[in-house]
Amino acid sequence: MKKTITAIFIAASACAASADGLKSLESFMQNTRSAQAEFTQEVTAPAKNGQAPRTKTSSGSFAFERPGQFRFDYKKPFVQTIVADGKTLWLYDADLNQVTERAQSKALGSTPAALLASAPNLQALTKDFVLESAPEEDGLQWVNATPKAKDGQLQGVRVGLRGEQLAALEILDSFGQRSVIRFDRVQANPALPASTFDFKVPQGADVLKQ
Repeated sequence: MKKTITAIFIAASACAASADGLKSLESFMQNTRSAQAEFTQEVTAPAKNGQAPRTKTSSGSFAFERPGQFRFDYKKPFVQTIVADGKTLWLYDADLNQVTERAQSKALGSTPAALLASAPNLQALTKDFVLESAPEEDGLQWVNATPKAKDGQLQGVRVGLRGEQLAALEILDSFGQRSVIRFDRVQANPALPASTFDFKVPQGADVLKQ
């Protein structure tokens, strides 16, 4: 969990909804240069040995600023911080007092945060993802994003938007684990202090470079 994201319609309805998905994502990327929100994440592991799938829930806060900066602060049930400062992707596990450091340029193609913070526009996303609109569901417009890299950690991502506001991410990773992130209290284009994305290694923490 720490490694860490449909209804059937008649053809005419699906086509109409499909047009809205990419349009909403394009508007979000053009008009939202920064944002902050609260989030809830549900991670469901695939069933093993005949047992039912297990789901775990976590929550915290999220912020991003284009180009290339974002931050996830997990607060419950464990403390974990993920920060991208434009050059480096940092992951801090408070329980282990351990920091993992990766070059951001090597990591963004395999993380859904690339959809939110890294690319300056919709066209730029097509470098790493194949984008397709999906039918409207749960009152949201959806876009399917399939990574072009076949050896990455992601199998697929769905982005849900309400108008041009980010509302949800659904992530399927290479281990068959599914994550659903719902965003609440979204504030578009806030003035975020530079320190938001300035990660400092906690005293005494072990640092692993990848």
